[in-house]
Amino acid sequence: MSREFDVLIVGAGAVGSALAALLLARGHASPRRVALIGERADAASPDPAEPDWDLRVFALGRAAQRVLESCGAWSLLPRDRVFAYERMCVWDASGAPAGMGSLTFDCADIGEPNLGFIVDGRALHEACRRAASAAGAVAIDGTVRAASSDGSSARVGLADGRELAGGLLIAADGAGSRTRELLGIETAGHGYHQDALVAHVRTGKPHDATAWQRFLTTGPLAFLPLPDGRCSIVWSVARPQAVRLRALDAQAFGAALSAASDRALGDVELASAVASYPLKLQYALEYARPRAVLVGDAAHAIHPLAGQGLNLGLIDCAVLAEELGGGSPGGPRAAASPRDAGAADPLGDFRTLRRYERRRKSENLLTATAMDGLERLFASPSTAMMRLRAYGLTAVDKLAFVKRQLARRALGLAGDVPAFIEHEARFTADRSSPRR
Repeated sequence: MSREFDVLIVGAGAVGSALAALLLARGHASPRRVALIGERADAASPDPAEPDWDLRVFALGRAAQRVLESCGAWSLLPRDRVFAYERMCVWDASGAPAGMGSLTFDCADIGEPNLGFIVDGRALHEACRRAASAAGAVAIDGTVRAASSDGSSARVGLADGRELAGGLLIAADGAGSRTRELLGIETAGHGYHQDALVAHVRTGKPHDATAWQRFLTTGPLAFLPLPDGRCSIVWSVARPQAVRLRALDAQAFGAALSAASDRALGDVELASAVASYPLKLQYALEYARPRAVLVGDAAHAIHPLAGQGLNLGLIDCAVLAEELGGGSPGGPRAAASPRDAGAADPLGDFRTLRRYERRRKSENLLTATAMDGLERLFASPSTAMMRLRAYGLTAVDKLAFVKRQLARRALGLAGDVPAFIEHEARFTADRSSPRR
């Protein structure tokens, strides 16, 4: 016996939960019945008194913030787990911060109150999950063993034998998406043979509400500012080097990190455990099938050097909601139930899903290609290439218009931006992260 829903979302992480909340919370004449499926999807909230930040943090731009505002998750984030950063400084290993071979962005130069927010990963996941629950999504704890879709319906089979039916199946279950695999959608890309090391550190110099990133030939090293004066690092290195670094004691790891950062922030001291995750470029060859669609890392996984991965996933959610009629007032109406679905039903209409695919696939591939190109460019040890990088960064740093455009793209305010991100979810400084 199967349960019927309008929408089946596989993947109860931040992207899947935010999408569930967005589809339900934006208002609709015929409210959708949304199932949010994943392991521990219905788990109790973690201890709110968790003493420290999650090792996994995210840099969110303005568009991502507005998506979270619209779905109700932003207001649920604990204020001490969100930090606004105002500047970003990147430099080549052959250069120095604020010197030759560097590029600096400042929110004041683009008329924004900040360049974005550093957000605790665990707190973000919980806020999105709570927003989905408050909006009426049905959390279903389970592991997907079967998934299919055709012109009339979509179905999901769980490992415990339960079956779910719906008008639309959305895969939001990450880069290793089982749902994408079951739908027969292939991917392309390549591994970077790198791991990203993540940890929290204390630095000898204040971070000054600035995100710092040094491009090394072994991979980029980023320092993301936290509200208590520490930084969260994302250090991309070759896998054998990652294994060696993780085996070091705290003092030796801090010394290695200090050297890798050229002590731009002084001596660095490890202040947490060290975790790692593998890096790869991966993109789905298709985003849409009849009554099935991919969002987030299930559709695209990119190098983290610019922190755009989750931002792209949240904008996927916004565009899909807009195309399905939940993104703007007066949009197309969804069918009242899967049984009523027909050619005019935007939930299952392949033309609707293909519009989403065309809009997001081009934007995501552009970003993925740019990140891959930057990774290759800065990985070259060639002396000529090092000089070219240094002159290029310095030249861009002097071009105010180019810098503004790059900053707006990073904030998610350039390109194909959903109308409600641009016009409805306005930024208000008073309810943003605490200032320094």
